[in-house]
Amino acid sequence: MAKIDASIQKLIDDMIDTMRAAGGVGLAAPQVGRPLRIIVIGVPPSEADPPRVEEREVIVLINPQIVRRSGQRQVEEGCLSVPGYWAELTRSVKVVARGLDREGREVRIKGENLLAQALEHEFDHINGVLYIDYLESLDQLVKTEPEQEEESGLFEAARADL
Repeated sequence: MAKIDASIQKLIDDMIDTMRAAGGVGLAAPQVGRPLRIIVIGVPPSEADPPRVEEREVIVLINPQIVRRSGQRQVEEGCLSVPGYWAELTRSVKVVARGLDREGREVRIKGENLLAQALEHEFDHINGVLYIDYLESLDQLVKTEPEQEEESGLFEAARADL
């Protein structure tokens, strides 16, 4: 991206609003029809006691790159692009990413567990990959029960969009 102008700032604000309205923890520009390398992530500081989605601090990365990954863990993952389903897959325990913040400053983000998962998931989106692409078969998808969605917010905590 050549320039972070007012239209990019508006897109970022719209992405944050969309992510929050859907109860997600992340969103990538391609998910809202914009072929740009921008991601927003709003992970709760504690998976044990997550604050309401509108109170979460939001990470914005423009032209993100993952520079390091370590460890592996099995996670349950869903996505706003594949509503009503989740699957178990392998993600990194720790991830280091870099990119530009919304003011154009270079930043490094170190994430563990859910933040690492969100960074990988959103990075996948800007590269045209969905979590279902990692599955051996779509039979591995699990349908989310409606009451599960209401109780857990589906995309909050472990089954986040991511």
